[in-house]
Amino acid sequence: MVSHDRIGRLAQQIGERLQGASQAPEEVQKGIQQVVRGAFDRLELVSREDFDILMDVLQRTRARVEALEQQVAGLEALLEQRTGEASAESPAVAAEGDAPEPEEDAGGGEAGR
Repeated sequence: MVSHDRIGRLAQQIGERLQGASQAPEEVQKGIQQVVRGAFDRLELVSREDFDILMDVLQRTRARVEALEQQVAGLEALLEQRTGEASAESPAVAAEGDAPEPEEDAGGGEAGR
């Protein structure tokens, strides 16, 4: 959260400027300080230190996500490559077991036409 010293200084400066008010400056200063603290609490502000820590965590997380995306892309490419090799080999394996190789059949088929 915002340091209470900063809020106190802000309230003190406002209080000094409002010395001509009908209330005592201390009361005005306390009232303003409460109002300012309430406003800052509603804004849910974070300190610069907390912000810097969160930014560091975010940067490390972002770098890790990018590395994982590259790893997934590499694995997908490898899977596609292996799937492509397997599908290219599958017809040849099936042809060997059931019938002669397509090259022999294709040569013989053209001659017979």
